[in-house]
Amino acid sequence: MSNLKINFAGIKSPNPFWLASAPPTNSGYQVMKAFDMGWGGAVWKTMGVPVVNVSSRYGAIDYRDSRMVGFNNIELITDRPLKDNLKEIEAVKRRFPDNPIIGSLMVESREEWHQIVRDVENAGVDGLELNFGCPHGMCERGMGSAVGQEPKLLELITSWVKEVARTPVIVKLTPNITDITDAARAANQGGADAISLINTIQSLMGVDIDRMVPYPVVDGKSTNGGYCGPAIKPIALNMVRNCAQLGAEKLPISGIGGIENWRDAVEYLLLGAETVQVCTAVMHYGFGIIRELLSGLDDYLKNKNIHDVSEIVGKAVANTTTWENLNLNYQVVAAIDNSKCIQCQLCYTACEDGAHQAIGLTENNRIPYIIEENCVGCNLCAIVCPVEDCISMVRKDQGQTPETWKDRLSAGNVPTSFNDPLAGGLGHHIPDPEDGIKKN
Repeated sequence: MSNLKINFAGIKSPNPFWLASAPPTNSGYQVMKAFDMGWGGAVWKTMGVPVVNVSSRYGAIDYRDSRMVGFNNIELITDRPLKDNLKEIEAVKRRFPDNPIIGSLMVESREEWHQIVRDVENAGVDGLELNFGCPHGMCERGMGSAVGQEPKLLELITSWVKEVARTPVIVKLTPNITDITDAARAANQGGADAISLINTIQSLMGVDIDRMVPYPVVDGKSTNGGYCGPAIKPIALNMVRNCAQLGAEKLPISGIGGIENWRDAVEYLLLGAETVQVCTAVMHYGFGIIRELLSGLDDYLKNKNIHDVSEIVGKAVANTTTWENLNLNYQVVAAIDNSKCIQCQLCYTACEDGAHQAIGLTENNRIPYIIEENCVGCNLCAIVCPVEDCISMVRKDQGQTPETWKDRLSAGNVPTSFNDPLAGGLGHHIPDPEDGIKKN
């Protein structure tokens, strides 16, 4: 087997797959069960002054195949006494000394932070995660994302923790912020050893249109909750990448958000995460998904001739850039494999009404075909096609010299206004509303 062991900010783990701080890490029983199955580490459900949670707590969005793509919760931090959590942490560490337990924490005052850090470290945790991400309930009390959205406050509280912490400190960031790198820099300034991201996104899951109350319903009322699950993965990947590009200010990253399978995990690792944390997929499918995660990652590394998982961390970061650095001369056009086409005409409808009218239909049997002179290579037809590999994108620009927007700008070939006649195909004339006729 490939070497899946990792050293994350000084925290050693048998593999990069950790359980995120959430209901699956609410008790020693659950964490022991997970470690028995092969999970590398666990971030204990956030501890602090115990709260009283509500009933009901969860909502979800399903897609046409009934797959849960988005999950919402209004559950707060632990509702169990701190002494019970500490006792169970001690028991888990005795049985699984090589599997890291990270204590997720959330309190208010400097004295409370100092005390709870001492308590959980005495219980044997391998690291601390400061929960500055919770977007509901706790933020109204001045904690959670209320801290994560204020970089100076985040920096201050992180420095409080570092005054007494003997184990590595991970700061959990909120995505409910304009620029997550501001919070990442603040964590660095406060002395954090690592960051984890993203926490859940503030959301309303939907509305019961008969009772006229959002989900989940609590005695005829509801509130905003935290959105997670597969639907948030693209947002999380972008934020992980942004933090991975911070250069000298970069901290080790634990990636969180919509991880369901080994491919998801590899994407996070390639964009700079060193560990990944999983919650919603476990709540949906159980701890047993770790078998697929481990075997899939191992097979991927073997197929790439890579021995150590740490070798792939951040390998895709250099291949992400800003838009003005993309090659404007790169060109692909769609190609349809008629032997696979089922003549559903989804590609035709999508391109005709939603894109560039680059697909036609034969008169006799209504088979779609590509009108290459209209095709801009947008990928829409390939995305909506229900048949795998029926539509592919074929490169047509071989031999052309790459040219970027920056190249054109430096050469003086970029107009200063989209109404500039030099714009050519780069922009469109904005018509006078009084014309009454839309003109290109």
